[in-house]
Amino acid sequence: MDKIFTLIEHYGYLFVFFGVMLGCSGIPFPGATILLAAGILVQQGHLQLGEAIVFGLLGAIIGSQIGYWAGRRGGRSFVLKWGRYMKITPERLGRVERFFVRYGGMAVFASRFVSVFRVLGGPVAGISRMRRGTFFLYSALGGMVWAAVVVLVGYVFGQSWGETRHWTGRGPLLLALLLAVALSFYLAYRWVLRYRGS
Repeated sequence: MDKIFTLIEHYGYLFVFFGVMLGCSGIPFPGATILLAAGILVQQGHLQLGEAIVFGLLGAIIGSQIGYWAGRRGGRSFVLKWGRYMKITPERLGRVERFFVRYGGMAVFASRFVSVFRVLGGPVAGISRMRRGTFFLYSALGGMVWAAVVVLVGYVFGQSWGETRHWTGRGPLLLALLLAVALSFYLAYRWVLRYRGS
């Protein structure tokens, strides 16, 4: 984490952008840790909150589009061939594929909040030939929520790194709660649309 602080302090928003982009393109890179560190540095006055979120969001969207393109053009064999160097196994890929087949666009949104799914989300969407517009919409929405939440967690708890580590240990629980709330709003919205038209 100290190395990430140093890199962000030295390269600023460019490191936030490229680091998150790599982490969302199919390369296991600590995008969430970078956003968390950016939030801590915002609290300490080294970065601006809005810019940290925007650069994180842009990195997330562009990285996912790169992953989508790679999966769509190269297919499953391409992802497995090059993914073995980054610990992407057939079992991990299969798990993400099943999740995407079952939940479609909502899987793209939800994949932002689970590290393995976040790395493989774009390539799997491309492999499964998900419509570009659908992927982009859910990827952008998920990226917006994910980037904002992780930066804000770092910002809110940035005064005490020990306290931040305490909360990041509960990160999956907090993110699952956020996802449940977002999914509830989405399902309510779909329900209203369905019954308004009937």
